[in-house]
Amino acid sequence: MSGKKSVIASIVLSTLLAFPALAAADSALNASDRTAIVQTLATKLKANYIAPAVAERVGRALARKNADNGYASAATTKAFSEALATDLRAFSGDLHFGTRLDDSFREYSGARSLPTHAELDEAREQAARQGFGIEKIERLPGNVGYIELRGFGNTTFTGPAYTAAMSLMAGTDALILDLRRNGGGSPASVAYLMSHFFALGDDRHLIDIYNRATDTTRQIWTVPSVAQRYDKPVYVLTSARTFSGGEDCAYDFQVQKRGTLVGETTGGGSNPVGWFSASHGIVVAIPTARTTNAVTKTNWEHVGVKPDIAVPAAQALQTAHAAILRKQLSSAKEDGERATLERLLAMVEKGDTEKPVYTLRGER
Repeated sequence: MSGKKSVIASIVLSTLLAFPALAAADSALNASDRTAIVQTLATKLKANYIAPAVAERVGRALARKNADNGYASAATTKAFSEALATDLRAFSGDLHFGTRLDDSFREYSGARSLPTHAELDEAREQAARQGFGIEKIERLPGNVGYIELRGFGNTTFTGPAYTAAMSLMAGTDALILDLRRNGGGSPASVAYLMSHFFALGDDRHLIDIYNRATDTTRQIWTVPSVAQRYDKPVYVLTSARTFSGGEDCAYDFQVQKRGTLVGETTGGGSNPVGWFSASHGIVVAIPTARTTNAVTKTNWEHVGVKPDIAVPAAQALQTAHAAILRKQLSSAKEDGERATLERLLAMVEKGDTEKPVYTLRGER
């Protein structure tokens, strides 16, 4: 696995579309246990993975490695779970594969009950404690808005937070949306956020999600009821760590011609997952669906989303901020405004920041 893929794989499980789980206790496994787990996993791969031919190949590769005692050192559920996660990604090339330990897990049977009030309250509190995925909101020099978004949680909780954040940005002249550490989440929440960037009545078809198990396709559109809209320039920051729903968001901005991408090519994972038991408390995330962009009729699986302005991720914010200030400077008409923008641009290009002053004017 390449260095870039290793970085992506290490953060996938914390950002996949999963529900809260109780970790299982690590327990011992013998050779017979491992064989049974591999057989169960191979069966579920064949039945559920979005690419059946790849599922067959991966299942055979796992069985062959197990027969050759390649997992002999994985003597506990934790060790074996981690080894399986690594090999599922390596054998398939699909970074959405992953595993976790959870003794309480039960597979979806088609009759999922509604969450209780207590479960909803717990989920809402967890989302709030994480800032609804919003890591930072700031107004940068030159009246440039900045939002860092780390993930796309449940729309019921995150939607109002997105609108609140965008209301704070309403008076800015441009916006920088930072997805460099965004590992993904709900496609519905991506669509809800995107809704803020098109005029009222300008509804956009963003993606289609085909589910193999049900043989159905779900269309994802922007949300007409979102009232807060933003019509200024948008710059979207990306990195090799930007993954899944983060890539969906960046790609939407790009192909809908609504934003300029600055940074690095993203991680390259577009297949949504379902969770399945492999027994012994090992739960596996298997990509069960395929995302297709409504404009390009393709996706970013394996290839990532390529930026419009390619720079190292660490330089993306500075590059985007400077680009915005240059555009503002080119259209400035008053001498005072031009002088201010020239000063700010020089400061940003040097990587300097304005130092706050905590004394009264004239005070020494």
